[in-house]
Amino acid sequence: MPPLLIRDSRDDDVAAITRIYGHHVLHGLASFEEKAPATEEMARRRAAYLAGGYPYIVAERSGRLVGYAYAAAYRVRPAYRFAVENSIYIDHEDRGGGIGSALLPALIERCTARGFRQMIAVIGDSANAASIGLHAKFGFRTVGTFTAIGWKHGRWVDSVLMQRALGDGDESAPAAT
Repeated sequence: MPPLLIRDSRDDDVAAITRIYGHHVLHGLASFEEKAPATEEMARRRAAYLAGGYPYIVAERSGRLVGYAYAAAYRVRPAYRFAVENSIYIDHEDRGGGIGSALLPALIERCTARGFRQMIAVIGDSANAASIGLHAKFGFRTVGTFTAIGWKHGRWVDSVLMQRALGDGDESAPAAT
């Protein structure tokens, strides 16, 4: 299998990001959106995350974008400013090829370098063993499940919450308070 390149996202990645995410919105339970956003909306979201100082990265194989990941504010209130929520989406044609295992540690590293102290994963569907397993592999622990919190594709869907400390976590005060 050709090597995987993990890099910061660029403006010209947005069409592929939109395609990957759109498939998950329309056919999966990882996202609780029901209508796939247009490329312009995905570009707006990406720009907002980057402007907020959050990392947005992609996985590329043989020049083709096969997955992406980003971090965003976990919540908007100031006391949450050291916590991020991560999102990872893999092209449905490339699942199982180690892409998530390359993206997640790279995202963790970038968030840690930016001074964030906690990373939260909000995983759609408690049956999403791949995502739950990926997060557990990289040190996340399950902290709760919202049962039947969403209605999608004609059924109730859970959200699994997982958490991982970044850097010193809660062992010390952050540098900038």
